[in-house]
Formats: sequence, structure tokens, C-alpha cells
Amino acid sequence: MKDVTIIGGGPAGLFASFYAGLRGMDVRIVDVQSELGGKMQIYPEKIIWDIGGVAPKPCYEIIQDTVKQGLYFNPEVQLNQRVVDIQKLDERHFEVITEDGTHYSSKAVIVAIGNGIINPKPLEIKDAERYHLTNLHYVVQSLRKFKDKDILISGAGNSALDWANDLSGYAKSVTLIYRKSEIKGYEAVRDKLDDLNVRKVPNTHITELIGNQSQTRIDQVVLENLETGEKRTEHFDEVIISHGFDMENSLLQSSQAQLDMYDEYRVKGFGNTSTSVPGIYACGDIVAPDAKVHLIASAFSDAGNAANLAKQYIEPDANSEGYVSSHNDVFKESNEVIMQKYL
Repeated sequence: MKDVTIIGGGPAGLFASFYAGLRGMDVRIVDVQSELGGKMQIYPEKIIWDIGGVAPKPCYEIIQDTVKQGLYFNPEVQLNQRVVDIQKLDERHFEVITEDGTHYSSKAVIVAIGNGIINPKPLEIKDAERYHLTNLHYVVQSLRKFKDKDILISGAGNSALDWANDLSGYAKSVTLIYRKSEIKGYEAVRDKLDDLNVRKVPNTHITELIGNQSQTRIDQVVLENLETGEKRTEHFDEVIISHGFDMENSLLQSSQAQLDMYDEYRVKGFGNTSTSVPGIYACGDIVAPDAKVHLIASAFSDAGNAANLAKQYIEPDANSEGYVSSHNDVFKESNEVIMQKYL
């Protein structure tokens, strides 16, 4: 049995892991995805400005730093595990149960699942899955991959517009297609696209992907005008699909440990990260107290508070807060290594 099981490996879950480890708790992280980082993995190339005290940097660097910090105290990490139930068997005995029937026991639970499980909506045409590992993309992991390429982006939401804007400086050409006559994303980005290397094609969607000779990469795309029915075939080196995301939060709706909910997707907060079930805490986007700013920085604050409350739940006589890092002997050896860079 662990002291605390953290459901979710995004920024909130990772900082909860770090702070719980700082407070001497034995931690387990369970996440449905194949890698840690949570929703940040959707936009790794975006520049993050709004974390206090952190200079703006690409999100993939924030992910690397957050994961490194979250794993500092060597938590157990279980990936590709979909949690389907939380059971409270007794005081300080919870069971977190996954889809494959695995039971993870702990004395407290921290729920850090953001807005739930978020997956990009797939392109629903024949054989699309064949190209997922080559040149059909749902997330732009690296702008460099698209340098000097002819790019097709399908979609006109905020993510599609951001990618079109960012890629216009790298790609040979960028074509943006969308089903409506107007683009619905950010007004500022819409106007900016007019001055960039982006061809906008309204009332158009993809009807067919034509592979190369080995059928491992998309070579041509069949596009159809939704008003006229006219079809044309064009060559593209890379195809990006941005049709939105499917959100799932069935865990909190079906869990035997019934938490009071703020709305369909978020747990009701009580001015901190406690929930209606003693021993279960919630941090990050999943919790909605009366006053909340939905920033990554807020997730970190929530996570530290959740870890402190979990510590007191497990050990009622424990201090309400841990020692700050600058005074904490647990970092003595690491601090000596780090300081060598500045001597």
C-alpha cells in the first residue's frame, strides 16, 4: 500500500508527486496516456509565458522540467492505465481500480485528471490509420519536422490557426482547409494569416488519402468542395488534422466514491483541494472552487495544497506544511551538484 495514489500525470499530478515526496510520502502515479505531461503534450511547440518566475520557453521544455521534478522522489509510475473506479474501503484505505482489473491500494488519493481524458478526433475516412506513424498528424510535436514541406491543415479552430501561423515560417507552403465559409478561431490570428504564407480554402474537406508506392506515406489528398461537389487531387508532404478533441470524464460519474460535482466535468471545491470524500483531494483543472484562475501556475499551487492535506489525513499530527526547499536537508546533495554550475 502506498501513502497516496495520484490519478493523472499532467502538471498538477507531477507537482503533487514532487511535493508529496518532499513530505516523505510514498507515491504512485497512474495515467491513461503512454507518457507523462498531460494536456501539455498536445501543444509541445507553444511558448509558455504564464508560469510565475519561469522565463518564456517552449512547452516541451516545461514538460521535461515538470516530469524531472515530479519523478525526483522516485514514485511508482503506471502508464497506459485507465482508472475506472475509486473505492473507499475504510479510513486510510482506498482502492484505485483500472480497466484491466488492477487494484492500487493507498491511504489517500489525489485526482489530477484535468478536464478528463482528451483525445484528438480522428479523421474518419478509409485507411487513415495507416498513416498515423508517418505523415498524418494530430499534434505538432516539432516545427522542424515540417521545414520546407508542403503542408495541409484540416480545421479552423484555435489550434489549427496557431499551427498554420507557426508553420508558415518553416514550411514551403501551408494550405488551410475548413468546412465552413468563415474561420472561427482567434480573430487576431485570423487577420495575421492574411499576411503569411497560408492558403485558405473554405467549404472544403478531405474525402480520400492516396498513399505512395509502398502505401506507408500519404502522397496525395482528394479534396471536395462542399458547395459544388467538385473534387480535386493535390500533393502534400504532411497532413495535420485539427478537428477538435473528444473529452471523457466517466471516472467521476461512475466511481463508487461519489464526489460532489461542480458541473458535469469538475469536482466541487471547498476553498481548497479537499472534496466531499475525506481522503480524496483534487487539483488542477478538475477542481472548481469559488475563486480559481485556470493556469498551469494554479495547478502547481493546488498540487502542493493537496499533498499537504493528504499528509495530514494520513498523519493527523503532521505539520500543515512542509519545509521550504531552501531549508530542506533532503536536497543537500543535489544542491551541491547544482551549485557547481555557478562557481
